[in-house]
Amino acid sequence: MLELPGARPFAHDGGRVGVLLCHGFTGSPASMRPWAQFLTDEGVSVRLPLLPGHGTHWRDLQLTRWTDWFATLEASFDELRARCDRVFVGGLSMGATLALRLAQTRGAQVAGLVLVNPSLLSLRKAMALLPVLEKVVPSVRGIGNDTMRPHVDEGGYDRTPLRALRSLTRLWAVTRADLALVDQPLLVYRSAVDHVVEPASTAALLSGVRSLDVEERVVRNSYHVATLDNDAELIFRGSLEFVRRLSTGAAKSPFAVQD
Repeated sequence: MLELPGARPFAHDGGRVGVLLCHGFTGSPASMRPWAQFLTDEGVSVRLPLLPGHGTHWRDLQLTRWTDWFATLEASFDELRARCDRVFVGGLSMGATLALRLAQTRGAQVAGLVLVNPSLLSLRKAMALLPVLEKVVPSVRGIGNDTMRPHVDEGGYDRTPLRALRSLTRLWAVTRADLALVDQPLLVYRSAVDHVVEPASTAALLSGVRSLDVEERVVRNSYHVATLDNDAELIFRGSLEFVRRLSTGAAKSPFAVQD
């Protein structure tokens, strides 16, 4: 089967603190791989799965639904929980949506969330036509590689499959409806200019969760795929500080490899 560059999942067993990372819609682990490497270099256990239908051809994504993507994320989460004292979840775009859904269904098992340009809705008029368009048009132009930095490749598709996009809207609706179930510590990065996800998504998120430990940080030198853009290191370091702050007392040496 065709495999796009950087599409392979990533796993590393480090210390007793784990971070599960999730890529976005039509993307691949390539968009999160530098983040995963940064965390592993700091002694964190990491899982970065490839979601079903991604990393090959956009037609493969047409055959999947949001429940398939979520099931894969759950399986990786359970892998980390089996060896870690605390597990945090980070995601980009739809990956952030799936992370929120995981927090809603797993509760206190999720120690905290780091979300980058989370997607929960779209105000674009064309989205209202999606139920009709998906029946007559298989795909439209892709949404990948929205970065300020030139020559960036997130390993995504050049087409957006509409049947899968329709399923994404169902994930949005389910996740928005249960936002009040999210009470975990939350760190959100939002790009000041994002050509894929509108600011209304983050606004809906922050107004709907019950988390008391919440911070939104606006990054101004990156577009949507901020994990590969000019502010990537700020995000990586911020996520590590967030995880370290909340992991104090989780183990004697939570970031050291344990026998």
